[in-house]
Amino acid sequence: MAMLERDIHGDFDRVLEKLHRGVLDGSASASFEEGSDVNMGEFRCAVRMYERYSWSGGNRVALSLTLTGVGEDLHLIAITAGGSQALMFKVNTWGEEAFLETLSQVVDSL
Repeated sequence: MAMLERDIHGDFDRVLEKLHRGVLDGSASASFEEGSDVNMGEFRCAVRMYERYSWSGGNRVALSLTLTGVGEDLHLIAITAGGSQALMFKVNTWGEEAFLETLSQVVDSL
């Protein structure tokens, strides 16, 4: 597993759309699987799940993205899973790290 956690300042909807587009545009095999949004007063939370095929690992890798915020104070948590072919231990996490790096580049541009 690989994880990215960052505080971000900006418009919730615009940041979420940039992250979404960045994940999908970052890989020809990336797909949006499911998502949910929660608004509780000023608090907002968006959860997104993506998958893509990892050429280096020869399997599929998942990425969960959670964006929370109040106003323009936002917090992002992204976690990848999958990608290992071993039965007992994770021996190949290249696909997970590459998937997360795609999102990290988008976050760095915000």
